[in-house]
Amino acid sequence: MKTDVPGALDLDKLFAARLHAARVRPYLATALFALHTVESRRVPTMAVDRHWRCYVSPAFVDRTPVEELAGVWVHEVSHLLRDHHGRSDRVAKERGLTGPGERLRMNIAADCEINDDVFGEGLVRPEDVVEPATLMLPEGQLMEDYLRQFRLGPRMQHLAWLDCGSGADGLEREWDLGPDGAHGLSEQERDAVRFRVAQGITGRPGSVSKGWQRWADEAFHPPQPWRELLGAAVRSAASGPGAGEDYTYGLPSRRSAGMPGVVLPSLRRRPPRVSVVIDTSGSVSDAELGSALLEVAAISRAVGGRRDLVTVLPCDSSARVVRPLCRAEGIPLVGGGGTDLRAGFTRALRARPRPDVIVALTDGQTPWPGTRPPCRTVVGLFPRSAASWNEDDPDYVPDSPPAWARVVDIGQATATR
Repeated sequence: MKTDVPGALDLDKLFAARLHAARVRPYLATALFALHTVESRRVPTMAVDRHWRCYVSPAFVDRTPVEELAGVWVHEVSHLLRDHHGRSDRVAKERGLTGPGERLRMNIAADCEINDDVFGEGLVRPEDVVEPATLMLPEGQLMEDYLRQFRLGPRMQHLAWLDCGSGADGLEREWDLGPDGAHGLSEQERDAVRFRVAQGITGRPGSVSKGWQRWADEAFHPPQPWRELLGAAVRSAASGPGAGEDYTYGLPSRRSAGMPGVVLPSLRRRPPRVSVVIDTSGSVSDAELGSALLEVAAISRAVGGRRDLVTVLPCDSSARVVRPLCRAEGIPLVGGGGTDLRAGFTRALRARPRPDVIVALTDGQTPWPGTRPPCRTVVGLFPRSAASWNEDDPDYVPDSPPAWARVVDIGQATATR
């Protein structure tokens, strides 16, 4: 609705831009029209909160062409679809990042994740857009990856204005209406919007960017309690006594003060290394192997997002090549024979440096190591009915995972040990 009041928000222009965005990115239409617009003179451009409200500056709308506004619509809703506020909260907690400066870094990193493939094909690229190339970083990475690769400094003073709102970095703003404000979406409604958008993307193969395809592949699998349990089990194993610990003389032990002339090393905490052994035997389906790759990505997030500390080892009756985790979708899961994960455990423990945690993803139809490995172990079990264990031997029952392993039933909401 157009109004003649000076400085009022030009809704006609704003909604025309949203309609243009929905036309050129039809798979995002559900999300674009789920946003509730709030006029605000305190936001620099446009910003969103975690409750799917979009705060809009009237002055920004007046000076920005419709085609460019359409790109801003897509940019802001992308923050919400990709859960940048929730991911920023988790990263801040895991890495001990506090303060507005760190949240600005998260906003910049989130923008890099979005902007490397959002423009073009009907969406105009603004002059001041933040892209990976702006920071001399590679394209195609996630917010968590970019966050490790840059720090705020004099070269980034021109980005101090950047503010996509609490929906981009999780830090509440003074203009936020809060959880009890009008027209916010409930958690269930937000999940429903994401699911509808993911459906639209998976139904249009080849017509969306790789970044959105990657997002849809993960979002199309609704969060399950067992996934949280698996992540919690990995975090627990990685933070247990002895995991990720080493002695160093760089910082002498405080006990050295009581022993003149003797320098004692201190115990240093380092990021844990995780080796994931994936069962690729003939009894594991392609769908389960695809699920295993999703779990690898979740395991990486569970230990702070350090992909360089996670290795993947496909294994059937013999262990394959140990591969560092760069992108889960690039790991060939070769196999198809019988199952003996003992070879995978042996190969994983030969790695240098040795892993602090071994995660085995399997259907359980395997012999297990006879002795406890010198590191913590988590087993993710794919569901099996007794009828599917062995058609040739109706009396066959696979051995249960050993007592020294933490076991999570994948696809179910239970965990043991």
